[in-house]
Amino acid sequence: MVWGVTAALAANVLYSTGFVLEKRALAGLPPLHAGRPGRALRLLAGSPLWIGGALALALGFAAQLAVYRTLPIAAAQGLFVSGLVLLLLLSSAVLGERPTAAERRGVALIGLALLMTVASLHSDSQPIGRTAPAVTLLTVCLPALGLGLWLYAAAERRARHRHRPSPTGVAYGVAIGLLYGVSSLAIKGVSGQLATTDFGDFGEAAPTLLASPYPYLLLLTAPFGLLLSQTALQRCRASLIVPVCTTVTCVFSVAGGTITFGEPLPQDLPRLALRLGGIALALTVLLTLPRHDTHPPTP
Repeated sequence: MVWGVTAALAANVLYSTGFVLEKRALAGLPPLHAGRPGRALRLLAGSPLWIGGALALALGFAAQLAVYRTLPIAAAQGLFVSGLVLLLLLSSAVLGERPTAAERRGVALIGLALLMTVASLHSDSQPIGRTAPAVTLLTVCLPALGLGLWLYAAAERRARHRHRPSPTGVAYGVAIGLLYGVSSLAIKGVSGQLATTDFGDFGEAAPTLLASPYPYLLLLTAPFGLLLSQTALQRCRASLIVPVCTTVTCVFSVAGGTITFGEPLPQDLPRLALRLGGIALALTVLLTLPRHDTHPPTP
């Protein structure tokens, strides 16, 4: 359990650092458009700072694999949400984004949610789901992917109206959060497939892994998630879009993971209350964030 918590906190540092570096790099690039993916990828690949941020996110992905091998998905996601605290601090220090009163309240709530999630963990081994039925997994994931893409397209249409207030990124964050939620379930599945494989014996596990939907969900969500997140991050403040995205990813992953991987919630009432209370606080962060920006991001 200790290793899982440590890996989750390391993933938080890597993800927060990666997002901030990417946001910093995006400020110096021409406007990106989701409808022109080739041009967007060329611009991103030509920025050393953006590549540094992408490498940090890749290391965070590796740490996330380690987390899912040692912690149930509900507990893991609760710990991942705690990275919002560091993200807001880095956004203020590095990007000059000043948090509003609602965002400061969100930081306090997320800090409390972290303590509640850690307290809900049991020192004994907890059941960790390794695989999910393909039909159940796809039934949960495919509608979420469709909804995420539809929400993003709707946010793009609204953003084209010049006389409307500038969006904070809430709509973009919800859309991208659904895509990353699907990706989290796929990562969970890949981790479960590799959990019983010794280092160096991945070739033996490859046929089973390729016969599952996990790698294909990752291949589907990775390019869409990259392109949509970068275009949204360039237009909106990281201190708002990333918390929304993270919160939606957490809630979807916990709900979807409980259904698909069959991981039980804590059986005793106090730990169950702590686990569910932490999730409720994460949702509160999403609900308290403003929908329109009163101060646009500083270039």
